[in-house]
Amino acid sequence: MGKKILVIDDNEVDLLIVKRYLTHEGFSDIITASGASEGVEKAKTEKPDLVISDTLLPGSNGFEVCRQVRKIYGPDKPKIIIITGAIDAVDAVQAKKSEADDYCAKTSDCAPLLEAIKKLI
Repeated sequence: MGKKILVIDDNEVDLLIVKRYLTHEGFSDIITASGASEGVEKAKTEKPDLVISDTLLPGSNGFEVCRQVRKIYGPDKPKIIIITGAIDAVDAVQAKKSEADDYCAKTSDCAPLLEAIKKLI
């Protein structure tokens, strides 16, 4: 699968889990960032097809990352999924307001994330 995916998460273990899972599912071009500013910078330079961002990041959050990426590229590309380990109805509303394409829970098997990815790319 020739799509470039950027994963942004400040938790190194979560980054490794998502990267390993996506690699196992056939995605080979996976870039990671451990914070919001690094993630936005990599979104600019790497031009990913999909950005996956955690909600809570040092100094910012996934919603702000989404807004900044949309400001750079516009509404169509890249697709953006916001993920969280803490399900909160307010976060789903925030994700929609920040123009994320999807919002899903972080789980150890990454099944909801894979479903969201397949729906978008």
